[in-house]
Amino acid sequence: MKHEAEVQESRHDALKWAVVVVLVAAIVVGNSFFSDLALLYRVLGITALGLLAAFVALMTKQGKELSALAKNSRKEIQRVVWPSRQETFQTTAIVLVAVLVVGLVLWLIDTFFGWVVSGIIG
Repeated sequence: MKHEAEVQESRHDALKWAVVVVLVAAIVVGNSFFSDLALLYRVLGITALGLLAAFVALMTKQGKELSALAKNSRKEIQRVVWPSRQETFQTTAIVLVAVLVVGLVLWLIDTFFGWVVSGIIG
């Protein structure tokens, strides 16, 4: 019985995705067709149709999985231990010093090899 419900849902998913495609096409065509209207009205229309398309897309199986992923990601971000301001400053300073040292070393190596090659070539 569960399998039948999944098959039925996947049939409806194809129809829902078709509706999403039609709505997105309506956004593109409508924006160019109503180009003489004020920008505010076009933006409001695009926003309304875009939200409707997103709502229909979120009602599909893939949309529900995406919604669950977003909720789980939000929970995971709350579990992260973020560094303090001092730790962030110290780490940034270390990275900047390391980049400057490596840049200086590479510049010296490049200058040395440039000097050697110009000495060989003449």
